Amino acid sequence: MYTPTASKIILAAKESGLKGADELLINAITHVLAKAVPDSTLFRLVPVPSGKASQRRRGRSFIVDLVSQISQRTGIPMIDCLQLSRRVLDQSGLHRDERASNVAGAFTLSSRARGELILVDDVVTTGATLREAARAVNSQGFQAVGSVIAITACVAQPLR
Repeated sequence: MYTPTASKIILAAKESGLKGADELLINAITHVLAKAVPDSTLFRLVPVPSGKASQRRRGRSFIVDLVSQISQRTGIPMIDCLQLSRRVLDQSGLHRDERASNVAGAFTLSSRARGELILVDDVVTTGATLREAARAVNSQGFQAVGSVIAITACVAQPLR
């Protein structure tokens, strides 16, 4: 689905914690946001969290770490307001229908949410996780006005 180069970059950042790969993803997302967000004061970046087991295995909350750095560079505030309300399986080994049922009803939104929310995740395979995150946001009266996906941003910006 993604180019071999983009896949290697995201895996190097996500699973191996390589700072150079993190930097490529941060730069790519920052580039996309600079083109897409006209007024940073109106928007909030919301990282789509990984499960606790994935965070323990990686030694960090990958997407939260990236979005925090992106927020610092762009001036768009980050609100870490989306949480998993129950255990979910790692999506990577699941088929389309399994992915959707795995994350169905799994996200909740904390009371810290405000403003126009932009969901930020690392990859989109079937869209199940992103749809569930948007459902959680929308169910609380907020609007997910957009999303930016690390690997998509990475492919959209030429890699040098």
